[in-house]
Amino acid sequence: MSSSFGQLLKISIFGESHSFGIGMSIDGLPAGISVDMDQIYKALKNRHISDGFSTSRNEEDKVVFISGIFNNATTGAPLAFFIQNKDYRPEDYEKGVIRPSHADLTNYIKYNGNNDYRGGGFSSGRLTASLVVLGSICEQILGKYNIKILTHVLNIHGINDRNIDFSNIEKEAQLLDNPFPVLDAELKEKMIQEIKNAKENNDSVGGITESVIVGLPAGIGEPYFDSLESSISNLLFSIGGIKGVLFGDGIDFANKFGSEVNDQICINNEDIHYLSNHSGGINGGISNGQPVSIKCVVKPVSSIGKTQKSINIETKENIDLSIKGRHDSCIVHRVAHVVNAVLYYAILDALMVNKGRNI
Repeated sequence: MSSSFGQLLKISIFGESHSFGIGMSIDGLPAGISVDMDQIYKALKNRHISDGFSTSRNEEDKVVFISGIFNNATTGAPLAFFIQNKDYRPEDYEKGVIRPSHADLTNYIKYNGNNDYRGGGFSSGRLTASLVVLGSICEQILGKYNIKILTHVLNIHGINDRNIDFSNIEKEAQLLDNPFPVLDAELKEKMIQEIKNAKENNDSVGGITESVIVGLPAGIGEPYFDSLESSISNLLFSIGGIKGVLFGDGIDFANKFGSEVNDQICINNEDIHYLSNHSGGINGGISNGQPVSIKCVVKPVSSIGKTQKSINIETKENIDLSIKGRHDSCIVHRVAHVVNAVLYYAILDALMVNKGRNI
């Protein structure tokens, strides 16, 4: 099982949805970094969200630091933290019952039926709480470099928010500082109604998140196999539900001429200026100094109340399955906060490779 990642800032994640708890170790953090717990808990609260159409599972998400922090600052030793699971219901799950489009069957096959099947076990979105803690710590470190990352819900089931305005990041950040990060309040209400409609029909909906990274200097990224796009994509695809990652114009490149999407360049007072940003701030796997733009496609939640055809892998029987329990009808708005956290980690690790450990 590959539960570790990172070049200089190495992380290892652990825990399962209905086990005693979850957590993470972080190796490589510089010493003397102040850690603001209020900021961490605010990030966790935004990810959790109580809105009537997300899961009713109500976890306290109290973070206990086991090592690596002393007097509210990093010590330079590996940092480890733990979050106890308290509101879990293992009795909601039956061994052998395979939920369509979940990782139940693939995990069963890979681990010869020894996997923790309760709520998806290690594959559960529950583990993203640890990613949010990681991202908050990384955000606090990157603050001194004026690197800012914003993520919002761009699309819910065909309802589209406007794109982030690169030229007005501070104002955009204020608009997105909430559990359901959308720029247009009127469209937000339409999105929420679309999710509620799906819930009433025992169904779910997906969507798209959009992220921008501003303030990232040129020259970050390690081609060939650790290009900035490669490392970011690797991390983003570790988030359950993400089925596509696009940079810059993304899929639109397929229907354009080179003359329409080449980012032309000029020099003004010895400064290099780009005339557009179709490539999304990355060329050849290396940041070019422009805002990095990323979109993530999030599939509809797999746990739905509609009756579906499936199997019981233990009894080798076909079954009709209607999933009960505490499930989201849409996770796009929650995934947005996890995406933001993962991007802060990806950028800090890449920056450390470029500048060294003692950034």
